Amino acid sequence: MTELVGLAEVVAARKLLADVVRTTPLEPSRPLSVALGGPVWLKGEHVQRAGSYKVRGAYVRIARLRPEERARGVVAASAGNHAQGVALAAGLLGTAATVFMPTGAPLPKVTATRGYGARVELVGTTVDESLVAAQDFAERTGAVFIHPFDHPDVIAGQGTVALEILEQCPEVRTIVAGVGGGGLISGIAVAAKALRPQVRVIGVQAAGAAAFPPSLAAGAPVRLPAYATIADGIAVGRPGELTFAHVAKLVDDVVTVSDEDISRALLLLLERGKQVVEPAGAAAVAALMAGVVSVEPPVVAVLSGGNIDPLLMLRVIEHGLASAGRFLRITVRCADRPGQLASLLGLIAEQRGNVVDVAHQRQSPHLRLGEVEVALSVETRGAEHSTELISALRGNGYQVEVAPPG
Repeated sequence: MTELVGLAEVVAARKLLADVVRTTPLEPSRPLSVALGGPVWLKGEHVQRAGSYKVRGAYVRIARLRPEERARGVVAASAGNHAQGVALAAGLLGTAATVFMPTGAPLPKVTATRGYGARVELVGTTVDESLVAAQDFAERTGAVFIHPFDHPDVIAGQGTVALEILEQCPEVRTIVAGVGGGGLISGIAVAAKALRPQVRVIGVQAAGAAAFPPSLAAGAPVRLPAYATIADGIAVGRPGELTFAHVAKLVDDVVTVSDEDISRALLLLLERGKQVVEPAGAAAVAALMAGVVSVEPPVVAVLSGGNIDPLLMLRVIEHGLASAGRFLRITVRCADRPGQLASLLGLIAEQRGNVVDVAHQRQSPHLRLGEVEVALSVETRGAEHSTELISALRGNGYQVEVAPPG
């Protein structure tokens, strides 16, 4: 039987981290509090050193290595946040770090990891493939492999997040956090269940990379045949043996959210909370907004990371606006005659839509002679306004096709 991490180990980890990590803020969220009918707080691990909670577990793991182990250096695999956590921790502890990252890892995360002093190798297209390369490197060189989630020291380090939450919000009834491999939710559950057994601990996975639900149903870790999500920080194909044991015993529920849900959460955090969070870091808020889990306030949602590629942020904001009905991509077919485009744009203006871009298409095999196709991106005030705008266009004889969010 797998031995679980205990509260004493989490408390010891906190002492080890006392002068290393920040006690991150707990901020109230008015829009979520109104929606849920009770207090909702946001735990800001996105403003932690290196931009996520990952430095907690990485530092504890490396600090507990023997001197001769540290002398051989450490190696890790990550899409970005664990990479930065290991690089920062290794630099603080004076050991060399090599980090394997997927070839598609966000450039800012790669640059930041190198900036903390690690040597970065881009291998494979997924974190799982990078993990294999990192483990092979460890066997060949003697470097110590620092697993991103499946190690007692890592779980203990991540559990210090819950110690802070329980001090900052003693009345908390529900803690919600994103789940990839399960290190964070495992650590949170260890501390929360030991100190406040009545607190519900809820994990959230991206639907496109949700390995825990089938694993829990099967009673053992199950590997996904394929996975894809905008939340690269929680895109893990198989739970760890140790984290699975913790989640199965201590976590009350694991739910899933779509990429659209995550996009809407990011938009809310940016617009209403003034928080810059990466997709994985917004998973908990996405679950609260989507209503996929029953929660009892006060609720604490963990914003686990803030390392988002600015280009991805632009796409996600647009996606979030579209999912919320505030950004339309439409194609309008109309007669190709002088003044027609001006009339179309004038009608949109009358409906108080804001045209972002326009593209004219005359040469297309599915267009009849004398027809033109106009592709437009339009900002609206919300889903109801979008419906009104489309109805007005169709009411004036235009053939309108609406592109799905994406």
